[in-house]
Amino acid sequence: MDNDEVPSAPSTPATPATPGTPGAPLFGGFKHHDRNGNGRKSLLSGFKCFGVEDWAMEQGTLPKVSCSLALPHPPAVSLARKVGAEFVGTLILIFAGTATAIVNQKTQGSETLLGLAASTGLAVMIVILSTGHISGAHLNPSITIAFAALKHFPWKHVPVYIGAQVGASICAAFALKGIFHPIMGGGVTVPSGDYGQAFALEFIISFNLMFVVTAVATDTRAVGELAGIAVGATVMLNILIAGETTGASMNPVRTLGPAIAANNFKAIWIYLTAPIIGALCGAGTYSAVKLPEDGGDNHGKPETPRSFRR
Repeated sequence: MDNDEVPSAPSTPATPATPGTPGAPLFGGFKHHDRNGNGRKSLLSGFKCFGVEDWAMEQGTLPKVSCSLALPHPPAVSLARKVGAEFVGTLILIFAGTATAIVNQKTQGSETLLGLAASTGLAVMIVILSTGHISGAHLNPSITIAFAALKHFPWKHVPVYIGAQVGASICAAFALKGIFHPIMGGGVTVPSGDYGQAFALEFIISFNLMFVVTAVATDTRAVGELAGIAVGATVMLNILIAGETTGASMNPVRTLGPAIAANNFKAIWIYLTAPIIGALCGAGTYSAVKLPEDGGDNHGKPETPRSFRR
């Protein structure tokens, strides 16, 4: 043909067999096209249907088809990467939460309690969304210990995780001391009233936090994709409840690092014990009330669809 040929219109592909046609797959119309040509596979490439039986369309019945979806396994993450992500995530969280409190003190309360709550809640949310798929984004020794107690985390990794969290807290606190010295006292969480009241509040808000964390992180029926939003909102709510009285630590390393940098250890035992006890109780309570995984209470009923997780 000569060079003046007019490009022809794209040819129309053969009409795929209608789903349900004898001899054709149920989802014959779905095809995977790799636009980038890089060999990446889609989820549909692992979707297979088989076992067609009892073909009786004249009686109005549908064929029985058994389908399976082969999901790719995520690559294994080394402990060093997990610990590194945990260190960076905890560093961001402690720096953001403590810095907001220091700025609030420096500006005579311009941040307000709502601003303090929003700052820490946002920090928790972004860290979970950015590092949760690497380390689990514990960010808190109380959460690490509670997960290990529930057998969702190996005990042999607990000291390494807590070491990374403590180290990140100290680094963040001394970085803030270098930036805001001598205005550092506002970043330390200390009780403003009775010690018994402070212990009770720290226990309750840590219970609330771990109850929500256990739900979104360990229960396949919870909406796991919204874990960062749920946990961040819980942290914000807890600060609005207890911020004026205890500083709403909920986290031993949130108190420990700034206390060392500012040399202020007032009632530190409350912040090292109440969050751990509250987290253990919160995790245990959710484990006791959640639905059984095998659907033991739902015999004869369809199983609740499970959400996809990374």
